[in-house]
Amino acid sequence: MPAGVLNARSAHAAGVQRLLRSYRGVPATSPIRLAKRTSNLFRTRAKTGATGLDASGLTGVISVDAAAQTADVAGMCTYDELVAETMRSGLVPLVVPQLKTITLGGAVTGLGIESTSFRNGLPHESVLELDILTGAGEVLTASSSENTELYRAFPNSYGTLGYAVRLRIELEPVKPFVALTHVRFHSLADLVAAMDGIVATGSLDGVAVDFLDGVVFSADESYLCAGRQTSAPGPVSDYTGQQVYYRSIRHERGVTTDRLTIHDYLWRWDTDWFWCSEAFGAQHPLFRRFWPARFRRSSFYATLMRIEQRFHLGDRIEKLHGKSPRERVVQDVEMPLDRCTEFLDWFLETVPIAPIWLCPLRLRADDRWPLYPMRPRQSYVNVGFWSTVPVGQVEGETNRLIERKVDDLHGHKSLYSDSYYSREEFDELYGGDVYRAAKKRYDPDSRLLDLYSKAVQRQ
Repeated sequence: MPAGVLNARSAHAAGVQRLLRSYRGVPATSPIRLAKRTSNLFRTRAKTGATGLDASGLTGVISVDAAAQTADVAGMCTYDELVAETMRSGLVPLVVPQLKTITLGGAVTGLGIESTSFRNGLPHESVLELDILTGAGEVLTASSSENTELYRAFPNSYGTLGYAVRLRIELEPVKPFVALTHVRFHSLADLVAAMDGIVATGSLDGVAVDFLDGVVFSADESYLCAGRQTSAPGPVSDYTGQQVYYRSIRHERGVTTDRLTIHDYLWRWDTDWFWCSEAFGAQHPLFRRFWPARFRRSSFYATLMRIEQRFHLGDRIEKLHGKSPRERVVQDVEMPLDRCTEFLDWFLETVPIAPIWLCPLRLRADDRWPLYPMRPRQSYVNVGFWSTVPVGQVEGETNRLIERKVDDLHGHKSLYSDSYYSREEFDELYGGDVYRAAKKRYDPDSRLLDLYSKAVQRQ
């Protein structure tokens, strides 16, 4: 075994022991939490003085098996680190979420998605096995054949059943470039129909599609962005500098093409946090010229956002201009593809937010994941919208309205941001009975937070 792999495994084992020591150091009456400097969650949490678990030794890639096309990865390893390592072997994870600081463990316990999800499903589906520190203080290996109840319930549990310590995941070969085709639509129904065809056939006009997502700017301006891997050399675009990726896809009619390196394609959204960097002035041509490149990334924008939330800077600015405070509407929802047009029509008429991101997905197999139940063999579309609206008469008025509409159309909402469900609604939507059984078995003393308490009550 190569010395580098031995060193990585030794360091990981030491990190696990450090984690367990910190677990044992938390008083029995205190809740268990991770000590993390960063987070990709968009919901506020109650402050606590409790000491967090030391997961500092659980970063990085432990090993890559190029022949088997698998990797053993520490739970706190970011996708930025993971992709950089696997690409040395010409491989990448089956799904690479769009933001560099998302961790593999976070994408599995909190769900992740990207433009390969129409053919590769969600990140947790390519996990062959994982080691989990449970609420009982045990490190258990879970897979489709071992501790199966925990394996199935872990996705969408958000650390309330345990924390991923190590994950073994599938990888797939990757080519050095992505050839992009941007197709404009003047009708949302036409866009959704075209998306359905690509998901069903895996091709656009007879050409294989490896990546697929889309952007809606308005009811009569929307785009599908289809990518094809290629080894053919040629000029490539660069959207890490003055140019902004999402603006590059816009055109009057028909089809345009583009090319990116695979690295720049995978992180095409990170440079500007999709389009949200505009809120900080980072897309203004003058400001952008002097904006340091190292701060042109999602992690820095998230830091700015946390500062804004802490001091309510946005509301103070609105007040100076005689305007009301704003409600944050930062959500991703999964809609059945055949209801997507209906939802988009309603959303554009009801909620003053655009652009909107679209990402089609299908589960890879017939396996079911009870805490985020989706029907196998059915196509869905992840609809992402991230902005603010004027506050309403009740707290979270627009978010509540969206929750009702999503439920009416048999969709599902991700839990990384604000939620307002009652306990009964939540249990029905997010596998309440299965969750409680797993909770009782793997966290019998409730050392970890309850999922409803964490996702809705913001504890």
